[in-house]
Amino acid sequence: MASQVLVALALSLVGGLSTSLGALFVILNPTPNLKMLGLLQGFAAGLMLSISFLDLAHNALNSIGFLRGNLWFFAGVIVFALVTNFIPEPTLVPTTGGKKKQKDDDGAGKDPMKKHRRQVLFSGIITAIGISLHNFPEGMAVFLGSIKGLRVGLNLALAIALHNIPEGVAVALPVYFATESKWQAFKLATLSGLAEPLGVIIVAYLFPSSLNPEILEGLLASVGGVMAFLTLHEMLPLAFDYAGQKQAVKAVFLGMAFMSASLYFLEISLPKEMSL
Repeated sequence: MASQVLVALALSLVGGLSTSLGALFVILNPTPNLKMLGLLQGFAAGLMLSISFLDLAHNALNSIGFLRGNLWFFAGVIVFALVTNFIPEPTLVPTTGGKKKQKDDDGAGKDPMKKHRRQVLFSGIITAIGISLHNFPEGMAVFLGSIKGLRVGLNLALAIALHNIPEGVAVALPVYFATESKWQAFKLATLSGLAEPLGVIIVAYLFPSSLNPEILEGLLASVGGVMAFLTLHEMLPLAFDYAGQKQAVKAVFLGMAFMSASLYFLEISLPKEMSL
């Protein structure tokens, strides 16, 4: 069991740390403008919707039934809605040359982008939380796949790495835009990916013999609810504001198509019973 855990941990790191590769795509390019931000937020929203409805919720409904699948799904929606309600909006004081921006008499900053930056930073943090919650069960899946066999675990880790790259972009882009810090963008994207090996560790040591398939499917359905809420509450409004409705909708469907293709190749690379 110890060797299987180490193999699963190494494979999950491959998938999880691919979010860092997505972050590199962001920080090695010039600072994006608002339209680019909106388009990529729309693309990421398409990824999230595809994962939520076409993968996680769909599989749960087929596995544990319509009623229980929906109960788990909306439990995830409610829990994450409560979480976002109690997370205070972060305060960001933009700086230029190491000096704080001056404020008007009413306390509002003179930087006309300050409101946008704070909103985008909050979106990036919430996105990182949502992606971490999604990566956690992916780590569970990598562990179970590795138990099935090295080939299965490797194929699963590589397929997950493919669709974790744009997730890293989805986290790093708004953080980089808001803070203008390459390190903060890279760090948050990387941390969101590390939830994947954490999933391996927890499943391996808390459930060393077996994990109830119904509970696992229910948890995956809840993650689907989290992703759906995150998309509709945070990502789509930003995409519409910054890229315009028509362009943002196109980006959403492009993201859905990309993730659907990724899930398809993931599906055909695994035995049916090991699909996510």
